[in-house]
Amino acid sequence: MCGIAGERRFDGKQADTDLIARMNDCHAPRGPDSSGVFAQGPLAVGHRRLKIMDRSDLSQQPMIDPALGLGIVFNGAIYNHPELRAELSGMGYTFYSEGDTEVLLKAYHRWGPDFVDHLQGMFAFAIFERDSGRMVLGRDRLGIKPLYFAPGDRVFRFASSLPALLCAPDVDREIDSVALHHYMHFHAVVPAPHTMLRGVRKLPPATLLILNADGSSQEKVYWDLSYERSDADRARSFDEWRDEVLEALRLAVKRRLVSDQPVGALLSGGVDSSLIVGLMAEAGANLRSYSIGFEDVGEEKGNEFEYSDIVAQHFGTQHEKIFIDSRELLPRLPHALQAMNEPMVSHDCVAFYLLSEEVSKRSKVVQSGQGADEVFGGYHWYPPMMESSDAVADYAKVFCDRSQAEYMEAVHSRFHGGDHARDFIRDRFAMPGATEPVDKALRMDTQIMLVDDPVKRVDNMTMAHGLEARVPFLDHELVELAARIPAQHKIAEGGKYVLKEAARKVIPAAVIDRPKGYFPVPALKYLQGDFLDYTRDLLNAQAARDRGIFQRAYLDKLFADPEAHITPLRGSKLWQCAALEGWLQVHGV
Repeated sequence: MCGIAGERRFDGKQADTDLIARMNDCHAPRGPDSSGVFAQGPLAVGHRRLKIMDRSDLSQQPMIDPALGLGIVFNGAIYNHPELRAELSGMGYTFYSEGDTEVLLKAYHRWGPDFVDHLQGMFAFAIFERDSGRMVLGRDRLGIKPLYFAPGDRVFRFASSLPALLCAPDVDREIDSVALHHYMHFHAVVPAPHTMLRGVRKLPPATLLILNADGSSQEKVYWDLSYERSDADRARSFDEWRDEVLEALRLAVKRRLVSDQPVGALLSGGVDSSLIVGLMAEAGANLRSYSIGFEDVGEEKGNEFEYSDIVAQHFGTQHEKIFIDSRELLPRLPHALQAMNEPMVSHDCVAFYLLSEEVSKRSKVVQSGQGADEVFGGYHWYPPMMESSDAVADYAKVFCDRSQAEYMEAVHSRFHGGDHARDFIRDRFAMPGATEPVDKALRMDTQIMLVDDPVKRVDNMTMAHGLEARVPFLDHELVELAARIPAQHKIAEGGKYVLKEAARKVIPAAVIDRPKGYFPVPALKYLQGDFLDYTRDLLNAQAARDRGIFQRAYLDKLFADPEAHITPLRGSKLWQCAALEGWLQVHGV
């Protein structure tokens, strides 16, 4: 786990090693254990390392293999690297390290770009060929690991974080109008390849970018998710699906125990994280678990310790409850914004930031429960989609934060244009591989919304403190299995039905039958007092006025009654505007 960066020039100039060093410095929190730079002519790459697999210097990066004529910088974790090492050794390859990075180099040499089909894990990499001058960049199937790039005039740069690319002074920092439309409709989700800045793109999940020596490039999608079902799938009983889910998740959890550091768990007290803890304990892990809580606000509870305690006691984990005084939230909000690769609005970002800070003092790697709601149909908008006669309109009604008319009222006229968000929904829903409206929604949320909301949030907030988070529910084989399960088995009984029934074989029923909860940050859910003042300061700052993204009349309306302007998914429209401005300001854009 780490941060990677690089520059490849096509104008005859030497790559800028000072720039790569500065980009490396931006990634110091992601990889606090060591750093390295490799430069040769028009290419320079950098790496910051968090030592999880093979803690020796033999797995130091950038890794160069002169015999194969290959080099690599890599961020992530390959859980089946021992099996791949054995397979490649049988083909005659020799290894000098015990980590997963060297396995990637040998696998690429053996199978070429198709080597990604052999990988179990989360990853973003750049592999460069000495003799051809070609470079291949890739991202894992579900976008768990980020990869940004900035194509310029005869130069190409890439990094694990968007802010690292801003170390280059010639990156276009103007607001991308399509990204802004998505941000304001999809509660801050901006689907790839767009980012909020016009000069920075992000590689979509399950995609390879092949960069040739002459500067030309091609993208290749190497994996997709299908919700089509065979006759055998339709004939399979609920009990069979339940048992298959449990076995697939059991394997996913076991895979994510491959580490040279002890693997802990983030335990919210909900079904998802509790089931992961149960399966980790079942696999023999002597684990530490962590929960976070805040004080109550009115009748809204600020913690779910009663449920996490049940699980921790049941499985005998070394459990720690981390209580955060809400007075700590506001001073740390700028730090959470600084840690974001892109602006995010979820209330729990700062909570995850503070939780990760504390957990990183005790563990370097944890398993976490993100993804189950999207993969197994846990959200409230899925049941109505079962009967939908207009899937695009029905999904947009419950999911989009505002109408096109309100968007035009909200932003400056230079950002007016098409209804990009609803066009995106329409195009995605029209793609083959999902016929039923509910399956179209599940696919959208799993492959798009999940990637650029909860998954990005967890990566950004944990890696800000050098903490690796592994997400078993995004094991691609488990996700493929879940896609084949008939939707009624997933969304029944309030959602995630087949997962909950599988969980009954592992965890206490009290955790399964409880009301659905969320990662609670009550003080940020309701913009009042100091939090409202902070929001006002961000949007009234001279930088915000000079930038002029939002129309003042619209902001004045939101400030007049913040709690009256809430999105269909119960988010604050005012905080959505402020979070974007706060992110731009903290990164000096």
